[in-house]
Amino acid sequence: MLWTRPLTMLRLLALLVASELVRTGFFVSALPLAGPGLGLGAAVIGLMVGGHYLADALAKGPLGLLTERWGLGRVLGLGAALGLAAVLGARLAPSPGWGVLGCAVWGLAYAALWPGVMSTSQALARPGRTARALAVSSLSVAPAILGGVLGVGPLMQARPETAWTLLVGAQVVALVLALSLWGLRLPRAEGEGAGRVNVWRGWSRVAVLLPAAFAQTLAPGLLVTVFYPLLARLELGLGDLIGPGLLALAVFGVSFWGAGRVADQAHPRRALAPGLLLLALTFGAAALPGVEERLWLLAPLLGVGYGAFVVGWNGLVGRVLPEAHRAAAWGTVMAVEALGYAVGPVLGGALWASFGPAGVFTLGAAVFLLAECYYLLPGRSVTRPLPQPRGEGL
Repeated sequence: MLWTRPLTMLRLLALLVASELVRTGFFVSALPLAGPGLGLGAAVIGLMVGGHYLADALAKGPLGLLTERWGLGRVLGLGAALGLAAVLGARLAPSPGWGVLGCAVWGLAYAALWPGVMSTSQALARPGRTARALAVSSLSVAPAILGGVLGVGPLMQARPETAWTLLVGAQVVALVLALSLWGLRLPRAEGEGAGRVNVWRGWSRVAVLLPAAFAQTLAPGLLVTVFYPLLARLELGLGDLIGPGLLALAVFGVSFWGAGRVADQAHPRRALAPGLLLLALTFGAAALPGVEERLWLLAPLLGVGYGAFVVGWNGLVGRVLPEAHRAAAWGTVMAVEALGYAVGPVLGGALWASFGPAGVFTLGAAVFLLAECYYLLPGRSVTRPLPQPRGEGL
């Protein structure tokens, strides 16, 4: 097991999975499909979705500080309750004004979830397994997000009442899990005076991470809005991606655990650096003509590169964040990552319109290479661990 208190961590991950299933299913599937029938126009739905995600992104850092004062479990309980109110309100008493406001407030409280999960995962990680524990935590929601998109959507079209029941039921489960973690608190540094010094030193190192955090989410974000147009341009269907996708997934699993051992036992940069280079090579090869003929070659490159990158990046972030305000630091880094995902689709669409697939993939390769150079030069200062103050247990 990766954590010293597995039952606590598994409940927290289950809360994250249930919450992301509801959030993705509600905003990506339920509102666009059922919203018009509830009297919610496209503009209102856009405000509900955008307001929620914007509030979530902007509040991640401040909510991290709030969890240190109130306790993580209490803030998670508030977020789960607001999520249930937002979903039930949209279903039973839809209102444009209250819908937008409710989704935004839900986003503010939801902002504590991801930083709380990552900081707790780091605090509870067994010695020598921090990079892998953080990477598993960050990837645990992938099935829930896919379920929200590919499961709730078709169900909402075929049996809407069942889909709404699923969303409400999953959010009730999230609320029960959050209440079971009501007393969960993040560790605090001992010694107020020493804590102030260490917090400042730690935050200066967090700032060094931010440019790379933005770049590394900008690159994959370039493909968000051009994925289906790209398939049409290459005359490929989703079925053509199943084989290469399964190969990439299998190679990713092997790379994940192998690179995770390197990141934990040696240094995260030894996994991060080759991961970034392989991702740059993958994007660069995809920019060349005839990419549809190289899918089986690109799949293992993508799997190895992404597996090494995930454990290397999470290990590096966990290595340098200040323990005194770890949740707030995680929230700050993740907010900048969210900004990269927000800007990426805009740039991707513009490049697609001007230069086609080659422009999108070329910029992605350049961004990964720039991130690699950043870690070799100005970002090198984050590769040395910072002495942390002692903290209390969870």
